[in-house]
Amino acid sequence: MHDQPRFKPLRESDFYADLRSARPPVEGTVARGQLHEDAYFYGGKIGNNPGDYMPFAVTADVLARGQERYNIYCAPCHSRLGDGNGMIVQRGFRHPPSFHTDRLRKAPLGYFFDVMTNGFGAMPDYASQIAPRDRWCIVAYIRALQLSQAATVADVPTGQKVPSEPRQLRGDPPSGATLPELVAKPDGGQERK
Repeated sequence: MHDQPRFKPLRESDFYADLRSARPPVEGTVARGQLHEDAYFYGGKIGNNPGDYMPFAVTADVLARGQERYNIYCAPCHSRLGDGNGMIVQRGFRHPPSFHTDRLRKAPLGYFFDVMTNGFGAMPDYASQIAPRDRWCIVAYIRALQLSQAATVADVPTGQKVPSEPRQLRGDPPSGATLPELVAKPDGGQERK
């Protein structure tokens, strides 16, 4: 036990014919958790072209997860609106594309998944940071962002329209609350009473 026969990593060995101590995996070996039977789910492509459908149903939970992950990984560059005016632009980095251009509005869903998986231009890949299902959730949220930024009031169903001004600005404070009064200060400014 004091002197165990063992190989140090990547050292030469005369035991094997190829003189390598590190043995290659058996042909056809698949690492645990890496058997990607659904090629579209893990790649976003059908053949060599990006697909244009979600591999699972889009629900409110999927969009909420997509928004959460988007705000963590995408918003620093693309901004929360997806217009490409994120914090990195304010710090002097290159301006990323807006999701609201015609080119990206017409892009298939698999394109966004592929860019997150493999990177594009100055954008690194996020394959090791974001799980495939979360990448698809982000894709769904990006599409929702695109639709929301191009929406009109006519797109909202009747009975679901929200007033454009908060109640406080219309003059009727909620449930008996009073609005604070502003008092002029001697230096010309205002303060709340």
